[in-house]
Amino acid sequence: MSSFRHPVGPESSGVYWRRRALVGGVLLLIVVVVVLIVVGRGSGSSSASAPGATASASGSASSSSSAGGAGSAASAAAAPAASASASAAASGSGSTCSAGQITLAAVLDKTVYGPTEDPKIAMSITNTGSDACHMDLGSAQQVLTISSGDEQYWSSKDCQTNGTNQDVTIKAGQTLTTPSISWDRTRSSTTTCDSSRPAVTGGGASYHLQVAVGDLKSEKSAQFVLN
Repeated sequence: MSSFRHPVGPESSGVYWRRRALVGGVLLLIVVVVVLIVVGRGSGSSSASAPGATASASGSASSSSSAGGAGSAASAAAAPAASASASAAASGSGSTCSAGQITLAAVLDKTVYGPTEDPKIAMSITNTGSDACHMDLGSAQQVLTISSGDEQYWSSKDCQTNGTNQDVTIKAGQTLTTPSISWDRTRSSTTTCDSSRPAVTGGGASYHLQVAVGDLKSEKSAQFVLN
């Protein structure tokens, strides 16, 4: 300890202290550089993972919006009824729903539409029984039809693509409502899905919306007027 505090040598003690300070400064600089290199590598790794997460989220968004394009009303009908209610359980709990315990109803946002208004159409599915049951409510089973008199003008099946099947449990007394879609007031057919379609008559003309799921059909249609 004596030689550390009071250096012994041919030179003055001040010279030795300056040398020690210089060595100590160099060592401190080396430590700082090493720390900066380690920290820099760590932050670079975190940044590299961010683009991957963003790409994954974008991919999901693209998949969910793939129902767009020509014949958008028919394509939008591909959304399964289960998506309308978070409380609907998937994968068949209980027995298969019978025709006697399921009631279908056509759903409209209005009954009279102005010249520039497009009807928003949907369907509701109600379990009127005392027990839960399950049935296929996928888009491949859903059918929405618009007619006037004995003539059919539009069907969600005409331009539907990639229909799905989805087994959904409906609780006793529960009503599920499918997401609404806009009807563009045109006639549909399987040959005009990628081209313009003729507009239907307005000016107070009356139309009816009928809905079905598989072999089950709504007992009544919903009437509406196009001005």
